[in-house]
Amino acid sequence: MTSRERVKAAIRHEQADRCPYLITMCGDAAEQLAPHTGGKSFAEFIDNDVIMVFPPWWQWHELGEDWIGMDVPTSPQKVRGTGSYGEFFDNLKELAETTDKYLLVGIYGSHFEKAYFSRGLENFMADMAGAPQFAHDLMRRIVDRNLVMLENILTADEIDGVLLGSDWGTQRGLLMSPEVWDDMIRPGEQREYDLIHTFGKDVWVHSCGKIDPLIPRLVEMGLDVLNPVQPECMDLETLKRDFGDKLAFYGGITTQTVLPFGTPEEVRAEARRVRDLMGAGGGYIFSPSQDLQADVPAENVLALLDVARETQ
Repeated sequence: MTSRERVKAAIRHEQADRCPYLITMCGDAAEQLAPHTGGKSFAEFIDNDVIMVFPPWWQWHELGEDWIGMDVPTSPQKVRGTGSYGEFFDNLKELAETTDKYLLVGIYGSHFEKAYFSRGLENFMADMAGAPQFAHDLMRRIVDRNLVMLENILTADEIDGVLLGSDWGTQRGLLMSPEVWDDMIRPGEQREYDLIHTFGKDVWVHSCGKIDPLIPRLVEMGLDVLNPVQPECMDLETLKRDFGDKLAFYGGITTQTVLPFGTPEEVRAEARRVRDLMGAGGGYIFSPSQDLQADVPAENVLALLDVARETQ
């Protein structure tokens, strides 16, 4: 099977020759691994089944001082675009011609996070409670802009899926009640998911934290892949039992205990346990729950890769 076929099979909940994997690392962790790659680049050595590409997008620009104050701001929003569409499409074509990988567009901070980046988290959480019309309007405008940017890129046949990222939880629970999420966040998310599906692409979502109450909603909304399913705060067996035939999961291998502090054999054992549980019958992208950082020894990264490359 090609990498792309392997990922697509997992999303369809079909058993492949092995679990597809996507292992990402922070720069300092990649530097630690460099002596072990035999002169290969990081990407060549890891050889993920998924290549994540980042499109031209937009950022806040020169917002007034009142945007970081406690009161609802009155100065206008300013945004600026970043990146080149020409370079993005050229890169996609080159990747499609030279690799068999699944091409995933990564858009982190796409909605809720984009809102609180403008105001600060505490201020925007207060806005959601005390100035709900402002919060509604801000998030609607964010999604309106997102849809324009998405329409500009989704025509590319080379794209297989889009990952949208906004963290809705802590390791203790949601940052807001499910009812507030339904009111404030769900409508915009649904518009984005529907547009991505209209172009025949898979919808991936990244949200850190204990977001269990939202998972049935995400299933209803048509989500295809959920990340990072943190085992520190979510029960993997329950997720697989209750939603394993409805969602594919990407992540799940702890970056807080075994990977940084375990032995290579402990890493192999835990990685196999998670892979065998979450990958039974398909529906799993093998991965740590977060980017690997420099606290993970190179020997443990190599042990993780050993398991990732195993056939089942």
